[in-house]
Amino acid sequence: MTASTELEPGRWATARSDKMQAAFFDLDKTIISRSSSLAFGRPLYRAGMVSRSQLLRGAYAQLVYLLVGADEDKMARLKEGMLALTKGWDQRQVEQLVQDALLDVIDPYVYQEALDLMELHRSEGRRIFIVSSSPEEVVRPLARHFGVSGIIATRAEIGPDGRYTGELEFYAYGEQKAEAIRGIAERQGIGLERSYAYSDSITDLPMLASVGNPVAVNPDKELRREAEERGWQIRMFRRPVRLRTRIVGVVPKPKPSIAAVAGGAAVAAVLVWVALRSRSAASRGRASAAAPGQD
Repeated sequence: MTASTELEPGRWATARSDKMQAAFFDLDKTIISRSSSLAFGRPLYRAGMVSRSQLLRGAYAQLVYLLVGADEDKMARLKEGMLALTKGWDQRQVEQLVQDALLDVIDPYVYQEALDLMELHRSEGRRIFIVSSSPEEVVRPLARHFGVSGIIATRAEIGPDGRYTGELEFYAYGEQKAEAIRGIAERQGIGLERSYAYSDSITDLPMLASVGNPVAVNPDKELRREAEERGWQIRMFRRPVRLRTRIVGVVPKPKPSIAAVAGGAAVAAVLVWVALRSRSAASRGRASAAAPGQD
């Protein structure tokens, strides 16, 4: 079961093809310069939904993500950790929290280059989709602010009580993203051979390969190598901008900005990393003493 949401009916066609064209954008480190899911740690903490220690672990994870990116193992650990953390949360409460904190969290982390490309594709009659491993509760309100046609995002299972069960209905990752893109293309008559896709990560190789015009944006080492070997376009996005002036009045008045605590969060992340390293080393030492001869 896919988690694609089509926000407006298919009604555009290009002059060069009988089939509609589209542009598919990854979200994290492609449209915005940080992890959209991890970025909501402080609003969740203020709402009493995560503890201080969980907030610090999230800050550490954000730092690692920014420095070294996310490979398959990191994404799997993040997914499992998020599922365990959110089990029992009320979906409506999460959606409202995301909506209220949205501008504080993503501003000023949106790449101007991504906004310019969206506008270019829109002017040329292409539909625009955000394709992200982040939860649809995060991706959907962002999509509305960016004015895109639809989303493909991870969908959590919701129980009859309206709370998260700790399981997934659909995980928008790797080949699943590509399958969802092909599904949208079939339903809406989109010609993928003339469409575009943008991503930073090697984990999105299937998504990029599903269209005729793949673009590696701020690529990690593995994706850069693949893009160079396949002759794909490589773009570097370097200009994060503020969105407030663009969408003022569209959303409720934001709460006080968390920008002032960003530096403190980064310092805390480093301290947590040092503490975890020390604790891990101590644990290994105790394990070795208790079970000699084992790794």
